[in-house]
Amino acid sequence: MKHLMKSLVSAGLCALTLATAQAQDTKTVIEAGHLLAVPGDGYLRNRTVTIENGKIVKVERGFKSHGDDVRVINLRDAYVLPGLIDSHVHVTNEFSPTSRVRMLSDSEVDAALNGASNAYKTLLAGFTTVQDVGGPNEAVFSLRDAFRAGKVPGPRIRAAGRAITPSGGHGDANGFSPALTRIFTGPNACNGADDCRRAVRETIRSGADVIKITATGGVLSNTKAGLEQQFFDDEIAAIVETAAMMGRKVTAHAHGKGGIEAALRNGVQSIEHGTYLDDETIELFKQTGGTLVPTVLAGVTVTGWTDQPWLPEPSREKAAIVGPLMLDMLSRAREGGVTVAFGTDTGVSKHGENADEFELMVQAGFTPEEAIRSATVVASEHIEMDAQIGTIEVGKLADMVALRNDPLDSIEALKSIRVVIKDGEEYRP
Repeated sequence: MKHLMKSLVSAGLCALTLATAQAQDTKTVIEAGHLLAVPGDGYLRNRTVTIENGKIVKVERGFKSHGDDVRVINLRDAYVLPGLIDSHVHVTNEFSPTSRVRMLSDSEVDAALNGASNAYKTLLAGFTTVQDVGGPNEAVFSLRDAFRAGKVPGPRIRAAGRAITPSGGHGDANGFSPALTRIFTGPNACNGADDCRRAVRETIRSGADVIKITATGGVLSNTKAGLEQQFFDDEIAAIVETAAMMGRKVTAHAHGKGGIEAALRNGVQSIEHGTYLDDETIELFKQTGGTLVPTVLAGVTVTGWTDQPWLPEPSREKAAIVGPLMLDMLSRAREGGVTVAFGTDTGVSKHGENADEFELMVQAGFTPEEAIRSATVVASEHIEMDAQIGTIEVGKLADMVALRNDPLDSIEALKSIRVVIKDGEEYRP
């Protein structure tokens, strides 16, 4: 913890020093040699982007002369694109051989501090906005608010809080003694439509921006409960209806075909993972307008754990089944025309390595620009923030990433960040 505090304070002071210096300049100018302002539309050459109070106020052709009171960031030899968005992360934790032990020892303060460190790594990797879709406590809401207020450096967070789960489901406490299970079981576990309405209301009261449910079993839950549907249809419908009444959308963790389709039929707007989708499921995605967040990186990660004794046996068995299927799933989803928003399930994989998902998307058949679009334009629409982020256009927040090499030529360029700009503030890895 001492090492974490030291690194966090050092990172925070460095970033806040930059922020303080920039606050004295009401205007910042970015000189971009190659500007991917709207991914999908190709590069604009030699553009000047003017930022005031954290927002983009001008995008002009050529490079302009400026007065001494204007801060200029020279990126004439760089490739500049919108700040990246990861639609599926778990900021406050990172799975490891000691994860289950830490559930017994760590406090919410530990979770918040770990989350701040993880989030800073994510920001430096080019991800200026993330959607956190579930954790064991409410620490993520404090982090979200601290980042928003500029108290500590980190990406913008849209947070779900605890995932709503049926008792004994993927999001419940599993594999512990009865006494510990009673302690770890939270108000997010529900049974029956009325009880699930209660769980939604309590989750929103805790601070949730979006509702996450576990519609099917999952890999890392320590239970042999399968990978198929675990909520009844009337429970899912009740969750969606209650969330809508309180201005929230619902996203569903779902691996099995039946659970994916039940979620989409009952009004869930997006699916996390989607492992067993088939042609019928793809048609249902298109009929309902549902979005897929594929998290192939998580599948690759857990596949590498199948021989690890620290992973509980039920999880090892499910990882061996699910992990190898996910790349093919994404390929079929793309060919079928499913809307895909970038998401990694980071927290399963390591924080700061989110960009590895881009390479997997290209392996699944996406062009580099399609993959980038999924993490900017599409992801901003998916998390309901497209009026603020996702493109480099006048009126939007000044979120940008500058790369040394052309990511449309080689997607691996996204792992070589030169500068990250969030709300007009500059961060250098």
